[in-house]
Amino acid sequence: MSSQATGSEVRKQRWSRQRRRETAWAYAFLTPAFFFLVVLLLFPIIFAFWISLHDWSLIPRPTPFIGLENYSTALSDALTIKSIKNTFIYTIGAVPISLALSLLLAIVMNQDGLPLRTLFRTTYFIPVITSWVAVSFVWIWMLEPRYGLVNAFLRLIGITGIRWLASPQWALPAIMLVSIWKGLGYNMVLFLAGLQTIPRELMEAARIDGANRWQSFLNITFPLLNPTIVFLTVTAVIGSLQVFTPAVIMTTVQGEAGGPINSTRVMVYHIYSMAFRSNRLGYGAALAFILFVIILVITIIQLRLTQREFEYA
Repeated sequence: MSSQATGSEVRKQRWSRQRRRETAWAYAFLTPAFFFLVVLLLFPIIFAFWISLHDWSLIPRPTPFIGLENYSTALSDALTIKSIKNTFIYTIGAVPISLALSLLLAIVMNQDGLPLRTLFRTTYFIPVITSWVAVSFVWIWMLEPRYGLVNAFLRLIGITGIRWLASPQWALPAIMLVSIWKGLGYNMVLFLAGLQTIPRELMEAARIDGANRWQSFLNITFPLLNPTIVFLTVTAVIGSLQVFTPAVIMTTVQGEAGGPINSTRVMVYHIYSMAFRSNRLGYGAALAFILFVIILVITIIQLRLTQREFEYA
């Protein structure tokens, strides 16, 4: 019995040493990733919050601690409220239209026997991989009031006088239009992937039971696309709340970034302007955390409202 016990103890010790070696190697491989996580993510977030509690400037000078004063100032500033309002208008206007058009396009692209289907998919995806800067300059030319292609087309159907980027009423819708066009292919590809995971047997069974296409879409396709819809909705809203490049480039060329009359001054540009153009780095950091809280709350609400269990059977 003693020899058996001794053999069992030896095996346990050997297994214990092996586990320790495996654990040590695991931590060794995780250390570089953990280092970059701390240095490039956690530390900047903590330091940015620390800056937001001070009267911080890019110019070397004393930076007194002012607590939550930057936050209270931001929430009572009319320009900040205007920036938040513009950002919400942009998001509410661009995201639903983009997702609806992308889903419709994906359904068309998913039809069997569609001529040149691969060519169409590639064509719609090209804007996605094109630089926002290049896209912005192309659309500036297309939206030019006198010679642009958009107004030339509108004149054919009797619509004239839209000044697009030079008009406070039309500048933000113009940027929405460009964003919808650029994101159409990305959303379409993901919707297409979701559609192709739905078993064809379900659609055939519904057709045999007498369901038309609209009934099949409402009762089969749409519910089973829920994971794709949730993912695209959440990511599209987050991206829209952080819009920056088109709003800045397309309006700067017209003479005023965020203009005209702050009609396209979105939140991220407002943060950039306050932090780096007005040299109020602490105030800009506070604005960034306000935007972070807005995105976090909206994302949590979206997940609570849209996520639900489903099954194919």
